[in-house]
Amino acid sequence: MDRKYRVMIIDDEQSARKLMRASIDWESLNMEVVGEAASGIEAINTIDEIRPDIAFVDISMPFMDGIEFTQVATGRYPNLVIIIMTAIDKFEYARKCVSLPVFEYMLKPMVRAEITEVLERVKGKLDNSPDFWDDNKASSEGSSSKADSTETIKAYVEENYGDPKLNLAFIAQHFGFSASYLSRKFKQDTGKNFIEYLTGIRMTKAMDIARSGHKMYQAAAEVGIPDPNYFGRCFKKYAGMSYSDYVNSEDYEGRNAVHKTGA
Repeated sequence: MDRKYRVMIIDDEQSARKLMRASIDWESLNMEVVGEAASGIEAINTIDEIRPDIAFVDISMPFMDGIEFTQVATGRYPNLVIIIMTAIDKFEYARKCVSLPVFEYMLKPMVRAEITEVLERVKGKLDNSPDFWDDNKASSEGSSSKADSTETIKAYVEENYGDPKLNLAFIAQHFGFSASYLSRKFKQDTGKNFIEYLTGIRMTKAMDIARSGHKMYQAAAEVGIPDPNYFGRCFKKYAGMSYSDYVNSEDYEGRNAVHKTGA
């Protein structure tokens, strides 16, 4: 099979992500690391863009741990190959979750030869599986009884942007579309990718919250991105400055306006 398999590494330790990138001969396995996430929340928000075939998932992460991520992700992407990474003190906890469709549980620190052996088995599985990111198996591309327009979906996002589990696959599942069809339809109708639209809604709301002087963690939780690091990156990209700088600029403008009016 000519297609390269896409790998995502989800671990809150940057050093662990870098080590895995560098230590494995991905090319020989016909694989490439196409994305990372430092939390389950960040992974849920970016997985539709990264579109991995394989995800290495650390079991211990803040805001959404590896088990919760696996529950959400496999519910929406049933063919996603998940490899749970866990320290020895969490191994029994991981093994209790055998009902989840996890391909393998691996103890940290992981050994290169063991990772390679697991990935060779994964490759064998994927070589005999369809490319689920391009496959519209989830549902018909016809009309849905729940929604027949992008405007309805946009209204739903406006009402539910505070749900941290909201992403393209969630919306597609909710309205009865396949994720690939909805992605194309939404881009065609709005000119934006769904994640761009969702992030735009969340950041617009976050800027409103910032103007009221709330702390960043409060704004992050309210707009559905409770991971403050990921929220901070999204906010800076959207607003052109950090959350604290934005709050300070709003405070300055407010004080300046009061001064000019003589109040």
